[in-house]
Amino acid sequence: MTHYACASQEKLSELRQKPQVRILAIETSCDETAAAVVENGRTVLSNVIHTQIPLHMPFGGVVPEIASRSHVQKIGSVVQLALDQANLKLSELDAVAVTNGPGLVGALLVGLSYAKGLAYAAGLPFLGVHHIASHIAANYLSYPELEPPFTCLVASGGHSHIIAVEDYDRYRLIGRTRDDAAGEAFDKVARVLGLSYPGGPNLEKLALEGDPNRYRFHSAFNEGDGYDFSFSGIKTAVVNRLHNAEQAGEEMNRADLAASFQKTVVDILAEKSVRATKAQAGEAGKKLALAGGVSANRALREAMEARAKAAGISFYCPAFAYCTDNAAMVGSAAYGKLMRGQLDDLSLNAIPYLSIEDTSEAL
Repeated sequence: MTHYACASQEKLSELRQKPQVRILAIETSCDETAAAVVENGRTVLSNVIHTQIPLHMPFGGVVPEIASRSHVQKIGSVVQLALDQANLKLSELDAVAVTNGPGLVGALLVGLSYAKGLAYAAGLPFLGVHHIASHIAANYLSYPELEPPFTCLVASGGHSHIIAVEDYDRYRLIGRTRDDAAGEAFDKVARVLGLSYPGGPNLEKLALEGDPNRYRFHSAFNEGDGYDFSFSGIKTAVVNRLHNAEQAGEEMNRADLAASFQKTVVDILAEKSVRATKAQAGEAGKKLALAGGVSANRALREAMEARAKAAGISFYCPAFAYCTDNAAMVGSAAYGKLMRGQLDDLSLNAIPYLSIEDTSEAL
């Protein structure tokens, strides 16, 4: 065992006796450079996010190389600002945590390398955190009383998962997308409708002006009894309807199209999530949480809450500040891992396709 590893283990025994444990967390999995300081996994002392949206907007989506370079340029100042806002020095922290997957490998490596350097320099315990586990943990920031077990829908640009959160370090996948994630489908439809990046929020804004019942998009797969999703066919149906109208010289109401598409996706996500929750035994069948970037979509939040309430299920959803990628959620997920003594070695690598189930009991 290295000197650093020995020192980390010694510090761990001290931390378990401390009333206030403060973790510096870093998130660079995609196009946000973020840092936060979180106390005891539930209290946010600072939460700084630098978005790269202006950089990627001309290209209509995230360009991995541009994302990585921007992270390199901004990570130092973002981390320092997080420390300043928390009114803490590096020496006053108790651990350093960082997202190590899934995500863009180049972007992940920037945050991972920076976090390792800080942990080594300050002699602090180091923890790698799964990105989806972080999104789930975002609910703990808004609901300090929430504890596993519960069921959670994680919906983002890269993921659409229904997960049984059996414990803080144990996850079971119930259902997942077979093709496009919900956020990915939103972005692709938004692009066809002529909306700028980021597509999802702009499509939601346009949908507010439209009639959600104007068009119906049939999806036999999603009407089945299973818990998996499929959004590629729905996306294609929207694209074909728009193109056919254009070729026939017909004018289509794009707001109606956006609203109808959004309603279709939202109804599928909400229906399957509530049904999957009801099928779970014990407390997991009584509590449903929402997480991920698409959880910022108001239509989805409202539909999930309404369906859960009708089924007698308690519903949880993070505050908007913790829906999209941020570092506070990383700090929340890292706290439980730290208290369980699940420290990581400085040889930890970035894993762009890391599965949530692969991290169970090893988070």
